[in-house]
Amino acid sequence: MVNIWETLPKPIFCLAPMFGATDSAFRQLLCELGRPDLMFTEFINVQAIFSPDIKTVTQLLSYTSQEQPLIAQIWGLDPELFAAAADFIVRAGFAGIDINFGCPEPSVVKKGVGGALIDNPDLAGKIIQSTIKGAKGRLPVSVKTRLGYKTINIQPWFKFLLNFDLAAVSVHCRTTKKMSTGPAHWKEIKKIVALKNQFNPKTLIIGNGDIFSRETAYQRIRETGVDGIMIGRGVFKNPWIFNAVQTPKTKTDKIAAWQRHLEIYRQTWGEIKPIHPLKRFLKIYLKGFKGALKMRTQLMDSL
Repeated sequence: MVNIWETLPKPIFCLAPMFGATDSAFRQLLCELGRPDLMFTEFINVQAIFSPDIKTVTQLLSYTSQEQPLIAQIWGLDPELFAAAADFIVRAGFAGIDINFGCPEPSVVKKGVGGALIDNPDLAGKIIQSTIKGAKGRLPVSVKTRLGYKTINIQPWFKFLLNFDLAAVSVHCRTTKKMSTGPAHWKEIKKIVALKNQFNPKTLIIGNGDIFSRETAYQRIRETGVDGIMIGRGVFKNPWIFNAVQTPKTKTDKIAAWQRHLEIYRQTWGEIKPIHPLKRFLKIYLKGFKGALKMRTQLMDSL
């Protein structure tokens, strides 16, 4: 097995999986603006993978060769389906499998999945074991999670995760209940790194939460000793954040990035997906220059 987590130089800069945002078109754009070391698909329900209606799943699992190394992130409740999904992902050509134990969306959590599984370690353990079994040593398995469900839960939860043969654990430094509000508890990440060094040094720890610049990213790496950084919302404040060369972006740069995203989206999805989801991206590019608001308003009406 080629473990992509072991081959990448550290610190590893990852694009966080974000449903409805980090699709193939956006990932292709980032490959041009500033490539992350590692990217993830939007999360995919293991049950949906084996549903007769696979249209949405096909879109979620679509990728181009330039997006590699790409990891497929999966979620759900049925451990047996995780094993089958892992085998499917291996054959689909991905570089790794990631299990979602961190999604804080209420519609997901109330089903007992995503971030809710932090409070259900018995089921979480079965899911991890089944995923590793399905991968059969062909791909590395990782987990994305949070500091706890309702409260910070470092010692039992992360010590539990470190008992498994996981290539990496990505940690959003808030609880599930806090979603993206309140302070990001990076000091807790340092405690998790210490646990990893004590119990399972081979498992990488990736920190996530409120990284809006490369300067902040490197500061968090120095402070905590993490093996890498995962950036989510920060990429929407600065689509060039993964580019090692940070230069001020002009109005021309920003408009060109928007036009390129639109072009890639149309090339990738054609008539398969409607164009209106791109409206959410307008504020990413068309801001910080005279006339930006007027331009966004006009485009909102036209899309």
